[in-house]
Amino acid sequence: MHITLKNIIAVALLCGISSFVFINTAAANTEKDTKGTESLAPEASAGEAKLSFRDIPDLKEAFIDTTPADRKDGIPVGKLGGDGRNKGTIVKLAQEIAESKHGNYDSLLIAHKGKLLFESYYLRGRINLAHPQASATKAYTSLALGRAIQMGYLTMIDLDKPLISFLKDLDRTKLVEGAEKITLHKALTMHGGLSVDREKWKEIEKNSGQLQGQGLIQTLLENSGPITEDSQIYKYGNHNPMLVMTVIDAVVPGTAKDFIKNEILDKLGITNYSWDTHVSGLPQAGWMVKMTSRDMLKLGSMVLNKGNWNGEQLISSNYLAKATRGIVKPTIDWMPATYRYGYFWYQTPITIDDKSYNVTFAWGGGDQRIIVIDELDLTIVITGHDREEKLMDQILNAVLPVFAK
Repeated sequence: MHITLKNIIAVALLCGISSFVFINTAAANTEKDTKGTESLAPEASAGEAKLSFRDIPDLKEAFIDTTPADRKDGIPVGKLGGDGRNKGTIVKLAQEIAESKHGNYDSLLIAHKGKLLFESYYLRGRINLAHPQASATKAYTSLALGRAIQMGYLTMIDLDKPLISFLKDLDRTKLVEGAEKITLHKALTMHGGLSVDREKWKEIEKNSGQLQGQGLIQTLLENSGPITEDSQIYKYGNHNPMLVMTVIDAVVPGTAKDFIKNEILDKLGITNYSWDTHVSGLPQAGWMVKMTSRDMLKLGSMVLNKGNWNGEQLISSNYLAKATRGIVKPTIDWMPATYRYGYFWYQTPITIDDKSYNVTFAWGGGDQRIIVIDELDLTIVITGHDREEKLMDQILNAVLPVFAK
């Protein structure tokens, strides 16, 4: 078993804080990974990669690294505390996560000023394992729409046009009253206004042939109640993400699946992922995507840089400015009162030493988050399988102040 100098320093640092937390020395050796780079973080075996996420065995020891390895994956790396900032509170939080004091979490990554400075894995987390994203997928669908706008297939003005105007295969004579009131803006803010009986829809889904492509929207708008001002209230989910995905598929060359792969994921070097297919045959828009923590960080860094990646403008900066703005207030009782919703992205303010910062984030159940704080040039990724989802408060209280000074 090899224990590098970096391991020893990290262990010593952790010992000085509280109880002992091991760096994962069983996986943290100097063997080369499949890309020929030095791999220190725990990796899933080929067999583990084929398992369902629930069957992934927990790590025996948490892996906590304040000097992440350069894996030649397009992510620059640095050293936490290399600029003189006190990293103690962050390492202490990592230790607490390792001890499951804040719930069941699988990774925490922090990038500042374009460099990954902190990387950690716990429980089912592995550096090479694509993690279920749940509703964070909605934010990725939003980015795909922003890419279509950047490439000229849609415009910002189109966001307020009737959504059905982009779907040429619809038979408008059969649509419910008010169908034209649904716009991309309404769908992206969960205000589409559909009212389809859930039990009836379950029966409709059994005949998936009628739901292929734009048939999905045709069927929804034939079976919904009228679209009115009263029906167009905030209602999370409610087919809104698939409304958006169907428009993407209609306006881009080829298919939405190929567009997402070729125009976003490939350009970011994201290859280790899965993106399931909806009953319509289109890519899932609201869930059923898996992605590694490092690749989540790439998406966050692109958002932080206003849609730019390595000098290429991938996502419309005007679209992102609106998408990450707090446009509406989610009407969900358990959600923090300060949370606002943009285009499938959340936003909340936080105050540190009497100064307010805007926190933008993608959010999926189990606590998958890509957190972006523009004023601090900071991107944070967390993944988990936790019901309470309370780590966000700890992140805001322990991590952000380190970079606000």
